[in-house]
Amino acid sequence: MDAGNAPDIADFPQPGKAENYARQGHIVDPTTWIPQDWLKQQYNQSWLDMAMVTGPDGKKMTAGVWHRFNGKSLVWYPKDDFDAAGYKIPTTWDELLALTQQIADDGDTPWCIGIESGAATGWPATDWTEELMLRTTSLENYDRWVKGELKFDSPEVRKAIETWSQIWFNDKYVYGGRNGIVSTFFGDAPAPMFETPPKCWLHKQGNFITGFFPEGAKAGVDYDFFYLPPVDPQYGKPFLVAGDLMSMFNDRPEVRALMEYFTTPQSASGWLTNGGALAAHKTATPDMYGVPLERGIAELVVQATSFRFDGSDMMPGEVGAGSFWTGMTDYVSGAADLDTVLKEIDASWPK
Repeated sequence: MDAGNAPDIADFPQPGKAENYARQGHIVDPTTWIPQDWLKQQYNQSWLDMAMVTGPDGKKMTAGVWHRFNGKSLVWYPKDDFDAAGYKIPTTWDELLALTQQIADDGDTPWCIGIESGAATGWPATDWTEELMLRTTSLENYDRWVKGELKFDSPEVRKAIETWSQIWFNDKYVYGGRNGIVSTFFGDAPAPMFETPPKCWLHKQGNFITGFFPEGAKAGVDYDFFYLPPVDPQYGKPFLVAGDLMSMFNDRPEVRALMEYFTTPQSASGWLTNGGALAAHKTATPDMYGVPLERGIAELVVQATSFRFDGSDMMPGEVGAGSFWTGMTDYVSGAADLDTVLKEIDASWPK
C-alpha cells in the first residue's frame, strides 16, 4: 500500500484491520455494483452487519464480502463413553449446568479447560466471555463493547464473565481444578477426554481443535460435538465465528468478477471438499461438504439466528491481544479480583 502497489483483493482474517484501510479511502465498497438483494440472498444479515466499517467520509460502508469461516460455539465430548453413560445433549444453559452436575455426581470431572498459550495465554477465556456476551445481552451491546463504547466494567460484561465463572471456579467441575486452568496448554486440555475412562467429558473450543486430538481418534465414534447452548431465549441462538473478509483495492472489471464469485459458496469449494473451513453463505448446501464433521457443524450454523466475530480479534491490539488476555489470566489464577481486572482493561483502551 505504501509503495502504491496495492493488491487487487486482500484477505482480512481480522476485519478490524480492514477498517484502517477503509478510513484512508483505499477500499472499494462492493455494494456500489453488487445489488443488496443478492447479498441478502447469499448472507445472513449478521454477516452483512459485520462487514460494515467507517469510510473516509466518516459514513458507514461495506469493507468487503465474506468467504469462509471457522465456528467457535462448539462443545466437544467423548461420544462412545458419553452415549454409554446415558448422558443427553443439552439444548439450554440450565441443561448444560445440570449435565455438568450429573457428571460430577457420578464421581467424574465434567470439564477440560486450559488457557496457557505462551505469550497469548488467556485467549480461551476471552472466547468464553464473547460467547456469554452473545447469550446474556443484545447484539447491540456486544457491538458497543467491541468498539469500546460499552466498558468492561459494566453490568453486561460482568454478568457474562460471572456466568462462565460458575463452571470454571468449581474445582469439582474442572480437571485439575481452577489452579490447573492457567498452567494447562490449551491444545493439551482435551487430551484427558480420550483416556479410558475419560478424565473429563466436555471441552469448548473452535473446530480447529480436532488437530490437537490424539492420532487415530475418529469423529462420530471417539468424539463428537454439540452447540454451546443459549442462556436467555430472547437472544436466540448466536454463533461466535472467526473468518475471512475479502476486500477490494483496485476497481477493474475482472476484479469485480472475482469479488462477485467470492459471494458464492462455490468459491470456497476447495475448503468445503477437503476440510478446513465452512462457507459463510446461506446458499451452501450439506452435499458441498466432503468431511462429515464439518458438514455437521455447517448444519448447526444454519440453525444460528445471529453471528458475531471474535470480539478480541476486533478490538485494538492493546486490548484484544493484550490487557484482555492478561486480565482474564490474572482473574482465573486469583492474582487479581474481577473489579480490578475490568478497570485495568478499560484503562488500557487507546485514547
